[in-house]
Amino acid sequence: MSTTSHEATGSDTPTVKMITGTIDGTDVTVPEGTMIIRAAELMGVEVPRFCDHPLLDPVAACRACLVEVEGMPKPQPSCAVPLGDGMTVQTQLTSEVADTAQKGVMEFLLINHPLDCPVCDKGGECPLQNQAMSVGRPESRFTGQKREFPKPINVSSEILLDRERCVSCARCTRFAEQIAGDPFIALLERGAQQQVGTGEEPFDSYFSGNTIQICPVGALTSEEYRFRSRPFDLVSVPTTCEHCASGCSMRTDYRHENVMRRQSGDDPEVNEEWNCDKGRFAFPYLQLERLATPLVRENGQLRRASWPEALRIAADGLAAARGRTSVLTGGRLTMEDAYAYARFARVGLGTDDIDLRARAASDEETDFLSGEVAGSCGPVYRELESAPAVLLAALEPEEESPIIYLRLRKAARAGTKVFSLGPFASQGLEKMAGSLVECVPGDLATQLDQLDDETAAALSQPGAVILLGERAATEPGAFAAMSRLVQRTGAEWAWVPRRAGERGAIDAGCLPGLLPGGRPLTDETARQEIASLWGIDPDELPATAGRSLAATVAQIHADAKAASEAGEEEEFSPELAALLVAGVEPDDIPNADQFLTALDSVPFLVSLETRPSEVTARADVVLPVAVVTEKSGAFVTWEGRRRPFGTVMPQPTSFTDAVVLALLSDYMDLATPPREVDDLRTELGNLGAWQGSRVSPADVPAGSAQQPGSGEAVLASWRYLLDLGTMQEGEPHLAGTRKPAVVRISAATAAANGVEAGSRVRVSTDTGAITLPVELTEMAENVVWLPLNSPDSQVLVSLGALPGDTVRLERGDV
Repeated sequence: MSTTSHEATGSDTPTVKMITGTIDGTDVTVPEGTMIIRAAELMGVEVPRFCDHPLLDPVAACRACLVEVEGMPKPQPSCAVPLGDGMTVQTQLTSEVADTAQKGVMEFLLINHPLDCPVCDKGGECPLQNQAMSVGRPESRFTGQKREFPKPINVSSEILLDRERCVSCARCTRFAEQIAGDPFIALLERGAQQQVGTGEEPFDSYFSGNTIQICPVGALTSEEYRFRSRPFDLVSVPTTCEHCASGCSMRTDYRHENVMRRQSGDDPEVNEEWNCDKGRFAFPYLQLERLATPLVRENGQLRRASWPEALRIAADGLAAARGRTSVLTGGRLTMEDAYAYARFARVGLGTDDIDLRARAASDEETDFLSGEVAGSCGPVYRELESAPAVLLAALEPEEESPIIYLRLRKAARAGTKVFSLGPFASQGLEKMAGSLVECVPGDLATQLDQLDDETAAALSQPGAVILLGERAATEPGAFAAMSRLVQRTGAEWAWVPRRAGERGAIDAGCLPGLLPGGRPLTDETARQEIASLWGIDPDELPATAGRSLAATVAQIHADAKAASEAGEEEEFSPELAALLVAGVEPDDIPNADQFLTALDSVPFLVSLETRPSEVTARADVVLPVAVVTEKSGAFVTWEGRRRPFGTVMPQPTSFTDAVVLALLSDYMDLATPPREVDDLRTELGNLGAWQGSRVSPADVPAGSAQQPGSGEAVLASWRYLLDLGTMQEGEPHLAGTRKPAVVRISAATAAANGVEAGSRVRVSTDTGAITLPVELTEMAENVVWLPLNSPDSQVLVSLGALPGDTVRLERGDV
């Protein structure tokens, strides 16, 4: 990785041969292979089309784009014929032949099309409407009975199909096959009876919503949005997706202060024109059970309070605990809000106890993120497409960063070799035509050090990339092993978190021992730079690295034990007297019960949240903050690319985290920090990335997989994209396409434990058990896999175990 900005990066465009043709009497020079329709667009000539899409292979299905080509006996589909050197083309603007052909095709398309524009969801933004008016005949000559089909039919729980509207453009079928890799939609029958059908299987794709957006008519519609609004009633605002670190460009459409739908934005450098269904449909949580007013605890109960009262109580409690407070920020924050927490922790609270990771973490990961990731930039999406080989370690892109998956699948179709270290070949890896490098949880570091010759040789090619997922935090020695592999092969690398706010929070300094911009807390020059920016003396900054979330929980429990041993008569002062918690979900944290007990035990707890949670239920003061649609800011992608966005629906009574922290500073009689996004962004920009020496990650010895005994197995697990995450609540149609929770084991492991195909398996620890249907899988022996946070399979809560731990395995009917 480098410390340069990712405003516009990527490899140089290779030299291509240019050719010159003539369109409508004007010469145009384009790269060889450019389709006529694309060359015409460069001249400002819009040729009608339905099947054509720049990101799909040409198919010439609809024939709406016919043009006259000199020397050819009949009109040609401009979407499928490349412009040749010296070729002469006439579009509908200059050729009567082309104009007549286009009008004829349009007449045929409209013969059976229903006249239901007033109730069709596409009405008002429909290419068929627009082109019927521009190139269609003013009156229909058809007097027969239009075809009819039963409607609508469920393509999936999210997608409804009105078959009589379909114009057989095959955009949906090509998207499913070429882009998503889930070819369950197909064109059935022929002639006037041709229709889109699903066969025997539903279109359970993580990317199914894209078919609605690219459908040029109203044949595919959203179950949730259907009949709810008209396009011209909506206010559309560009924004950035908040669900993962892919950084998708999005468009949010709202009406009467209610979000009605989301569409993917057009950004060739990031998500092209695609997004996943989680980003498209998982937005009801934004308006679900919102906290409307501050809450304060009185006589053991939370009650509503005014902002001045709540801020005063919170400020007094935090001021009394100065130097003895921990800050837990979670992964939902924008970069600007995260920076406000980093600043407030050091200046306002006098502590370096700050951690963004509401998940499994380790000290080794802390050093790695501080020394290698913070303030740096890695390879970008375009480089994934051009890479000769990509190695995935502790990462399932389809589940954890879907746009990486789409880019890698696109690259694999063009020849990129994808390798994945894991216990079995996932569906995503198979759709990328990838190769599995079998790896048992706990053995990741060893496998990185001992890659087979084929994989190592592939990674030694110029442009090869290694992507390391956040699950590596549970693998001892994995970060050091990856560094050795990078040195050995020369491959580029990137760390891929799952949450949208994590990468920006690291750059903002929300880690113990790490100041903003990747500056080490203990470096004198770094301290001088930060102190000068914040208007304080360097000695006012904490002197030593603070506690992580896990260390904070351990300290609170130690304080509680010490207080109990001291007795009521002996005065006791805890090491940690307060917690300031942002968007943290206890169920995401290993040993969630210990975390909740710590929240119950800490003397003073302040929660900044958007909706009630297990944290707010235990807080002494709850301060409501804005959701992503009510504020502006930026998320940072796994590449290190900043993705700024504006406010969708301004709410005068909704404050960002940064504003609330600034108000707390005012009530604590501190110098007022910046609170507006532009000011925070300017301050961060003035600071820049750290150019000095960094903390060198420790060379942690490689771990080794545990050796399970009889009736035991090593646990493997990761999250499905669609699971029990709180940001997916309130969307039942999206929940309908969750992958079912199953236990995966090999046939040999099943036989050794008396498990038969089609039966149920009980996976247990001393904490609890999970019983699910078994799916025999070609995978490593003595390993059992289950989804981390799905219905009937909440591993952290039910088992209290992490991947790599040993669990008991037995038949579920025992």
